[in-house]
Parts: sequence; structure tokens; C-alpha cells
Amino acid sequence: MLVGQDLSCTKRDRLLFENLQIEVGSGQFWYVKGPNGAGKTSLLRILANLTSPTEGQLTWQGEPFNQAGRNYHKDMVYVGHKTGLNQQLSAVENVLYWSALNGLNITSAYDVLAELGLVGLEDMPIRQLSEGQQRRVALTRLWIKEAKIWILDEPYAALDVLGIQLLNTKIDNFIESGGSVVMTSHQEPLVKSPIQLLTLAYQL
Repeated sequence: MLVGQDLSCTKRDRLLFENLQIEVGSGQFWYVKGPNGAGKTSLLRILANLTSPTEGQLTWQGEPFNQAGRNYHKDMVYVGHKTGLNQQLSAVENVLYWSALNGLNITSAYDVLAELGLVGLEDMPIRQLSEGQQRRVALTRLWIKEAKIWILDEPYAALDVLGIQLLNTKIDNFIESGGSVVMTSHQEPLVKSPIQLLTLAYQL
């Protein structure tokens, strides 16, 4: 569904990667690994259509990104290393805001937060939650939006063992239903789904 051809990325005059090929099919789990500074986050932001590659072309279901545009963002969920939460708003308010921003109507933000183990914390300002709890709030996006592809940058960050198990189960169910995942993490994913590996090397 998602194809990147001859992708190159340069940041601050340093080449991160070049001539990279990736073809993400339906029901596939792609694990992007590599050392710090190898360009993992840069690649995921390119695949999420948040930035453009220095060179190369990306297509979504056969359409170039500049044409797929709105359809791609409708089909995709991106969760970055930074949670992207408003620290002044509560967990419920963040969920409702993100849902409205994406044109979604959810029956109860409280039910979604309960699924992620946040009962009793729904109305607390995000700034008062632990990093792991904030990560769980950010991950509600995977629960509330129907999508075809997830792009996840360090989704395990700050999660405890139960949180990681909950996310892995969600990923496996998504893959089994035909969804696709591209993920980077310093922790090896323990999903049951077959893993496609893409390794980036630090360029001297």
C-alpha cells in the first residue's frame, strides 16, 4: 500500500540515508531499527507525510503523495516520540480535541481511556500524569480512529510491562485485520505478527 523508492534524507548537511526502498503491504509489520542519529525518526516523519525526502518518491495505493494527500491522512495514524498532548488539558479533553481535529465522533472518551488503564485519571491535567500515563493517552489514537496504516515512533517509551503487552496485542489484532504498521523502537517488539526488518546505519 505504501511504497517509497530511492528515498534519501539530508539534515544539516549530513546524509542520514540514501537510495532506501520500502514497500509496506497490507497486513505487514515493519520494524525500523538502528543507532541514535541514523535517521529513524526522519524516515517515519517522511512516511507520515509530515516532511519530504531530499530525494525519492512515495506513493499510497498507487497515488503519489502529492495527489493522495487527504486520503492518506484519513487512512493513517501517526504517533510520534513526543506525545503531542496539551499539558494544560485533561486526558478526556485531549482525546476529544484530537478526535474533533480528525473529524471523528466518539461516544465516550472515558471508555477509551478505561481500555488503556486510565480509570480515575481522565479529568486530571496531563501535566500531572506520569510519562507512562501520558503515553497511554497518546496511544488512544490507535483505539479511536479506523485506519489502514499506523506509523509509530518509539511507542513503548515510558510504558510499563502491562502497557507494552496491551499495545502489542492491539498491534497484532490490527495486523490480523489487514492493517499495516511501521514502527521504530530501541526495544525489540514482541508481537506475534511476522516482522519485516529495515535497518538504518549511522552515516559517518
